[in-house]
Amino acid sequence: MSDIGRDTLALAKSLIACRSITPADGGALDLVAARLSAVGFQCERLDRGPVGNLWARRGSSGPLVCLAGHVDVVPPGPEGAWTSDPFDPTERDGLLFGRGAADMKGGVAAMVTAAERVARDGTARGSIAVLLTSDEEGDAVDGTAAVVATLRDRGETIDSCLLGEPTSSERFGDTIKNGRRGSLNGKLRVHGHQCHIAYPERGRNPIHDAVPALAALVGTQWDQGNDDFQPTSFQMSNIHAGTGASNIIPGTLDVAFNFRFSPESTAAALQVRVEEILSEHNLRYDIEWTLIGDPFLTARGPLVDALAAAVQSVAGVQPVLSTSGGTSDGRFLAKLAQQVVEFGPLNESIHKIDEHVRIADLEPLSAIYERTIRALLI
Repeated sequence: MSDIGRDTLALAKSLIACRSITPADGGALDLVAARLSAVGFQCERLDRGPVGNLWARRGSSGPLVCLAGHVDVVPPGPEGAWTSDPFDPTERDGLLFGRGAADMKGGVAAMVTAAERVARDGTARGSIAVLLTSDEEGDAVDGTAAVVATLRDRGETIDSCLLGEPTSSERFGDTIKNGRRGSLNGKLRVHGHQCHIAYPERGRNPIHDAVPALAALVGTQWDQGNDDFQPTSFQMSNIHAGTGASNIIPGTLDVAFNFRFSPESTAAALQVRVEEILSEHNLRYDIEWTLIGDPFLTARGPLVDALAAAVQSVAGVQPVLSTSGGTSDGRFLAKLAQQVVEFGPLNESIHKIDEHVRIADLEPLSAIYERTIRALLI
């Protein structure tokens, strides 16, 4: 292992040791800020409420390349379920174990060490920035979204943004996320009339009313997607009705559902169509909508091409472009940055017991980030 690998591994361990369960950063942001300050970055804390946010920039001219990510992690799960303490980084069988090892402290460590090398070299034109938050795994309101709003208010722009999310699927380097689907949540309440189950004529069963409408929603083709995006998907995540008693027709039925939607649909159009279907079935209902994020796409261009070339050169893999998977903070950064992509280590163990990252992948990951930065700032 070279100095790059040792340095990145050591930083990844230090970050994992920070108990940064959302929205806490556990000292991780101070750790990164201290390192970046030492190589000439101007570090600014843009905290909001309990959420920690770091905006670090070196240089004042364009173009600006931003490395972005999060230091917060999901809870580790049941006590004693892990083979080793989730906040005590442990090397075993060529893997580094710990909560956040893959999602995404390994990626953060690789981004920071890459930025440090470019900064020390001093030959790159333009500017480099690092944006980190402790609110990606939580509500994602006071983190990257808030920082983006602040930067927009100040008139700052980003030319290229690279997130270190774990995108690799089967083999390190095999996937670049160059976009994400939109996400729209709905909470539906269907109103009936509670009564004794032996006298259904005295009430109105919201379950019976809702079933045909729900079947219609499930059977609807919302769009056909396009060359870059899968067709829009409708999925119900929770249905609840009843008091717990077997002899009562309930008064209400609650349904939680989600759309993961392509650019071929809009959130507004989906809402209208859902409410049309519900009304066609003569339901009495209330519905609440929450837009998590709109879809975004970065087509082939300077950032995608530079990153793909770096992956090919360092890892010997030709990465595919993908917009699948869940949401990320890329949905906020796409409102500020001209180009946004995501690339990082294998994601097989994320959010699982015994989360881990391959130690051998940390050095090439940092090298890929460095090559990408240099290609954009030559």
